[in-house]
Amino acid sequence: MGREAGFLNGGDTIFTAKQREVWENTVKHFHRWNISYGATRSGKTYLDYFRIPYRIRHAPDGLIVLLGNTQSTLERNILEPMRDIWGAELVGNANNSGRIKLFGKNCYALGADKANQAEKLQGSGLAYCYGDEITTWAESVFQMLKSRLDKEGACFDGTCNPDAPSHWFNKFLQSDADIYKMRFTIDDNKFLPQSFVSALKKEYAGTVYYDRFINGLWKAAEGTIYRTFADDPGRFMLDAPPEDIIYCTAGLDFGGNGSAHALNLTGYTTNLRQLVTIDEWYSKEELTPNELEKAVCDFLERALEKYRVTDLYCDSAEQVLIRGIRNEAAARKLPIAVHNARKGPIKDRIRFYTSLFGAGRYKIMRHCIHTAEAFSEAVWSEDDVRLDNGSANIDSLDAQEYSTEFVMKSVIDLK
Repeated sequence: MGREAGFLNGGDTIFTAKQREVWENTVKHFHRWNISYGATRSGKTYLDYFRIPYRIRHAPDGLIVLLGNTQSTLERNILEPMRDIWGAELVGNANNSGRIKLFGKNCYALGADKANQAEKLQGSGLAYCYGDEITTWAESVFQMLKSRLDKEGACFDGTCNPDAPSHWFNKFLQSDADIYKMRFTIDDNKFLPQSFVSALKKEYAGTVYYDRFINGLWKAAEGTIYRTFADDPGRFMLDAPPEDIIYCTAGLDFGGNGSAHALNLTGYTTNLRQLVTIDEWYSKEELTPNELEKAVCDFLERALEKYRVTDLYCDSAEQVLIRGIRNEAAARKLPIAVHNARKGPIKDRIRFYTSLFGAGRYKIMRHCIHTAEAFSEAVWSEDDVRLDNGSANIDSLDAQEYSTEFVMKSVIDLK
């Protein structure tokens, strides 16, 4: 079965019992759909660094495609780790169109997060497809994939973290299609340090993420989002900022149509061990562009008197207002770069702050009442997103998240 199979059949101990079980039931016994779902860091993806080369080498004639949330996440989660194992000669680099050489065959590595990505699969008969982070895909991409996987002996391997029970992919898993599925929990990965597992369980305790990312369950999100904070806000409030804040960044959400302008300043302590909302500005007034520019730059000037403030991240939906703020900051010679906020998936931002609250790594200055109220009042909607109907202060949450998006991965990596 080749070198990749030898890793599992040679009596070594680098694979968990559940990984070996998946190999036995998906490689030695054919199923059209093979899905590993469950906890984060549970080992469900590691097996695929060996299963993918086996599939590619034994695939029937036809197109071979690897799909991820985006091409960049596919590179980070799948291609780069495989390249580390197998080498650059066997695992190439994808070009702008997604073409990539994998184990001697021409393949494609594509994103699946937007509906128009489905067009790239039209007219293509697939021999093999691998899917990473399936629950983050646009449903239309998956529906198109089902009709394209039409070669004799073609199959699909994929992984995902669970979402709400009503998620479209969970409905597919409950169908009568030829599906082999395996649930992973965090405790299935015996190679993780116990200290890491304990820390992760603590960070997600009392939230929907414990059920999904620790126990690997399809669990509905209900009630208060930031339960750890809402149950005991005083635990996370500070009267004075930490002495070892090394720099700060700011996030700005623009108001309008009943929402408020919100500006948050976040400080970072040594080695990014702690994040602190140091100051905030919140206004529901009808401000002219000039008034808004002045208010924002006045806030930044005051912050610069105490801290090293490096960047301001603004809601990218208002480019005219951003240009005005950038020009005003330049006229005042403020040493702050003004950027568009990344505005990544809200669920990713929620998960980030949920984790920080659980680890005790995020604090709020006591005078930042709007930010504290926003975290206390945030609730899930019926369709598993953050409720944004004007009943709660989402503006301060957006501003806070914008200020930290660029550093989220670095902070989370510091377990």
